[in-house]
Amino acid sequence: MVMYIAQNPYEKNRLGISASKKIGNSVVRHRLTRLIREAFRLNAEEIKKGYDIVTVVREPLKGRTFTEVEKSLMKLLKRHDLTI
Repeated sequence: MVMYIAQNPYEKNRLGISASKKIGNSVVRHRLTRLIREAFRLNAEEIKKGYDIVTVVREPLKGRTFTEVEKSLMKLLKRHDLTI
């Protein structure tokens, strides 16, 4: 997974998820999108406010469990210094 960050003028975060057709068919892409969105929702209190966050799904994420996707997301957020 790759993450791009930009500040926004609001007091909330906005999440964008991009999963291209190279990842797989629509079932696979939407499953990964749902997993990332749910991981973001469950950890929203630990994330600093006021950012636009765009995640780009990469091939190795395919077939991972929710826990693995959540760890990957939180690791990237921590790397960008967005966790509280």
